[in-house]
Amino acid sequence: MLLRSGCRRLARSPARPGHRRAGSEAGEGSAPRYEVVVIGGGHAGTEAAAAAARGGARTLLLTHKIGTIGEMSCNPSFGGIGKGHLMREVDALDGLCGRLCDRAGIHYKVLNRAKGPAVWGLRAQIDRQRYRESMQREILNTPLLTVREASVEDLLLTEPEPERPGKCQVTGVILGDGSMVHAGSVVLTTGTFLRGMILIGLETHPAGRLGDQPAVGLAQTLEKLGFAVGRLKTGTPPRLAKDTIDFSRLEERAADNPPVPFSFLSEAVWIKPEDQLSCYLTRTSLRAQQIIRENLHLNDHIRETTRGPRYCPSLESKVLRFPNRHHQVWLEPEGLESNVIYPQGMSMTLPPELQEQVIRSIPGLEKAKMLQPGYGVQYDFLDPRQLTAALESRLVQRLFFAGQVNGTTGYEEAAAQGVMAGINACLRVHGKPPFIVSRTEGYVGVLIDDLTTLGTSEPYRMFTSRVEFRMSLRPDNADARLTHRGFEEAGCVSQQRYDRAVKMRAALEDGIATLKSIQLSISKWSQLLPEVSISSSRRSPASAFDILQYPEATVEVLARAVPEPLGKLAQWRELAERLKIEAAYEWCVVNQQQEMEEVRRDEALQLPEDLDYFAIDASLSAEVREKLDSNRPQTIGAVSRIPGITPAAVVNLLRFVKSSHQKTGKLKALPHADRYLPGKKNSEKARSQRQI
Repeated sequence: MLLRSGCRRLARSPARPGHRRAGSEAGEGSAPRYEVVVIGGGHAGTEAAAAAARGGARTLLLTHKIGTIGEMSCNPSFGGIGKGHLMREVDALDGLCGRLCDRAGIHYKVLNRAKGPAVWGLRAQIDRQRYRESMQREILNTPLLTVREASVEDLLLTEPEPERPGKCQVTGVILGDGSMVHAGSVVLTTGTFLRGMILIGLETHPAGRLGDQPAVGLAQTLEKLGFAVGRLKTGTPPRLAKDTIDFSRLEERAADNPPVPFSFLSEAVWIKPEDQLSCYLTRTSLRAQQIIRENLHLNDHIRETTRGPRYCPSLESKVLRFPNRHHQVWLEPEGLESNVIYPQGMSMTLPPELQEQVIRSIPGLEKAKMLQPGYGVQYDFLDPRQLTAALESRLVQRLFFAGQVNGTTGYEEAAAQGVMAGINACLRVHGKPPFIVSRTEGYVGVLIDDLTTLGTSEPYRMFTSRVEFRMSLRPDNADARLTHRGFEEAGCVSQQRYDRAVKMRAALEDGIATLKSIQLSISKWSQLLPEVSISSSRRSPASAFDILQYPEATVEVLARAVPEPLGKLAQWRELAERLKIEAAYEWCVVNQQQEMEEVRRDEALQLPEDLDYFAIDASLSAEVREKLDSNRPQTIGAVSRIPGITPAAVVNLLRFVKSSHQKTGKLKALPHADRYLPGKKNSEKARSQRQI
């Protein structure tokens, strides 16, 4: 039968004739069975499906159209400030997007170059067609992964597992044609398709993306199941014809030479440095502002109360919030062979004829032809506080969520969630503990902790400023932090990647030890390295590792002065670069590791899942109890990050939980991963050698 008695009342419409016939004629036993079913072919869906399959789960990816797998709905670019860190961490867990960007990029740039490597933002403009083809080729050739075109209308539910939170558990999905697919876990990555609506001017069209139908039935099911549903909006700019733009009047921004790859497996990107395309900068005019202000009555999207992205707002929003300014517009190519230009910073939902007027009021775009008007998208999202740190729903067991359905924005945030949801969906069906990345271990841990603890009322975007331990969680060491755990605990990392990470970690440890073993006086170093401005007040002797902290010093420079044994280190370029970064951040990392230990002690104490906050005998106010009950934090550390929870309340809750539950074994410790942090072995020695 379709739904058993315990969950029948929760389903949206279990007695629909088409679905009932499909269940009774085919029978549950004859319906196809998979260990993991992933709904949605966007970046969260593809990463989730690939991760589950890499973990050894027989996986089905359901998408409305196979040809849209890998489609970049908005700007064909990856990375940026904070987002580039997520890309590196997805790659460290053997995700797809980093490797594919190295095969499809046409303009590579490291943002924040003037600042330290800890906050560098790797970014690349991507050839839209090349990326889509690479993603489809990768997905369609992944072992244990089947792809099927279908719309999902409903969920198959049954009684919940005992000893776990949730009113029922998912056992599969019902497709649009009435057929069923059974699953051990289901991952929902619907993007902007849940009751999606496109807006252009005063016109509205049901769609999750231009030309694609929304998911209405599934949205109704989730609402009936009791999920807290919100509404968000985003937008996309018009597309312009490249050959109608006067680039001679604009500021050119050339790509980096050499380009920096995203993936730890890539020695170099696919394109020659000199073949990369440039981006160009222009700015809006006061005439554009006037057109927008005079026609706000023709724009429903901007008048809605639905929250839009604060950090990538529409041009109409910028004109209202920051009047009388010339706003930046970046003209970015969509491919080597493409004639399409993406004007980043010009997201609009005015009627098409007014969009054309705005475009032609901008320097360099006076004769530009609009190929496609910009449009807004409004869609349902689910409050992510209803999820565990493994991205599993608290209401419906074995149901995982990833991507924009959790209130995030951007390919990178979606991909990071997708990898984690796919890993945990696979571990769930195999009866293994969840794979959790804490705030002290990665940007993906910060992302998921922010969402599941604090929730969001606007599209969430990752920034370096959200991360407490930026000095330790750098783009260069994502493999050292996560690849070993991904291989040993999650089973999602290939042997090739694991072997490479082991080799690099060993080389780093040996390299640091070698550099520290070379001790010379400051006067001797100054004599050997005249190009390095070594402080005469520095304590003597100093190691080569100490000298490497100076900006002018590199492993190559040191190797010329001390060819034996440093010559070998200089020959491996990536190793030399990472040794330089390790030296630069050694003292910061030592201090941060002490702070991280304090956070880990809080994070490691998991709260019982069945804790009744209204009944416990602890000194907590009614307001605090309500916040704890609605947020359902999983750890003491998560409690401290809930707005409105006082430090005193955290201490009182901690005391109660320890005294009441520790003896019963309900307090569990999360696994630590600090043993994988670079330089950990040397931290005690470094602490003793620290010089102020």
